[in-house]
Amino acid sequence: MSREPATTREPLPVPVPEVTSETAEFWAATAEETLLLPRCEHCDTVIWYPRAFCPACASFDVTWFPASGRGTVYSFTIVRRPAPPYDRSGPFVVAYVELEEGPRVLTNVVECEPDEVEMGMPVEVVFHDTGEGRALYRFRPAGR
Repeated sequence: MSREPATTREPLPVPVPEVTSETAEFWAATAEETLLLPRCEHCDTVIWYPRAFCPACASFDVTWFPASGRGTVYSFTIVRRPAPPYDRSGPFVVAYVELEEGPRVLTNVVECEPDEVEMGMPVEVVFHDTGEGRALYRFRPAGR
């Protein structure tokens, strides 16, 4: 089976995420290439997915802070037979990245060959502009 080199694949699509009142601040920050995370001021839990209350203690005393943008690959899979609109981009990596701040986020690992991705690999956030005033957060190998 022949495999096309990475240079002939199209970039991953950048779909526009749905914005809600609970996620508006998060998505607005992505347009500025900032990864914001919510933190409970009552119990100090860093919250993922963004929401108005703490899932650990039910407090509504939640504030936002800029995350480091660094983490490690916790788990991943390589999608080798993607469905549209991703079919021209495959194969690609879908991963859980464990952020330095604690939460694990579902994302893509980009800017490397899928077969180079390993669990525990250090990664850093990159932002892919949707053209709609927000960007998708994805991760690349650290130091690239």
